[in-house]
Amino acid sequence: MRSFHEKRAFVTGGASGIGLGIVKALAKRGAFVVIADLRPDHIDHALVEVREGGFASSVAALTLDVTDRAAFSAVAERMDVELGGIDILVNNAEVGVEGPVLEAGYADWDYGLGVNLGGVVNGLQSFLPSMIAHGRGGHVVNVSSLAATVRMPANFAIYAAGKAAVLNLSENMREELAAKGIGVSVLCPAFVRSNIHEAALNRPAHLREGSGFAQSEATLLERPPGNDWMDPETVGEIVADGILENRLHIVTHGEFREKMRERNEALMDAVPQAAFQY
Repeated sequence: MRSFHEKRAFVTGGASGIGLGIVKALAKRGAFVVIADLRPDHIDHALVEVREGGFASSVAALTLDVTDRAAFSAVAERMDVELGGIDILVNNAEVGVEGPVLEAGYADWDYGLGVNLGGVVNGLQSFLPSMIAHGRGGHVVNVSSLAATVRMPANFAIYAAGKAAVLNLSENMREELAAKGIGVSVLCPAFVRSNIHEAALNRPAHLREGSGFAQSEATLLERPPGNDWMDPETVGEIVADGILENRLHIVTHGEFREKMRERNEALMDAVPQAAFQY
């Protein structure tokens, strides 16, 4: 992909944080972008920001729960009818599931993996067939995290597990999609100003019962992002450049570099020097 002119993009979780930063970057560079988000209040705020930025005609929005496969499929069909399909899919929607892993209930696993991994899977399943069929090529960005690349505190076990799966999935599907003219990137950010701390507000009622994370999520809700964290619009520009360069790994922060090296070296140290003799 050489430019975003006349390209159609679909960004999940696109009404705030990293998602909105990506929306703005793509719209500014000539794409028409559809925001898909669970929160109507976030959508309203995003559309105001887009209008104030002068990109109102380049952005549309709809509500979507990325764990709802039927709804995701229906939206993909709608994009085919209304836009002739999309060229860029950004699977960004995520939740900051955090709590003592030994206190986790099935509800916590289902919530964390259902959004952070399942939402990516549902996006791919819903949109890839039409992206391949329209023959224009395109690009997929799956949002992982630098938490997927290092050893994290146990409180982040569910979150990091989902993000690690997204990282591995993206790496492994890249070659096959390249043969169809579709690039794949995986975004691995660290500290970005976003609403990821609002996991408690986004958790559906049926996944509250049996949760062991109620207290942790309440505490997280009172812990907003730091003012010195990266601006989402900076992330958006990094992602836009990464798409044009067809980069597999898009990494925003250098803070975890040594921790990544330590983890990788520990893994390599565990590998036998000689191949197993069958």
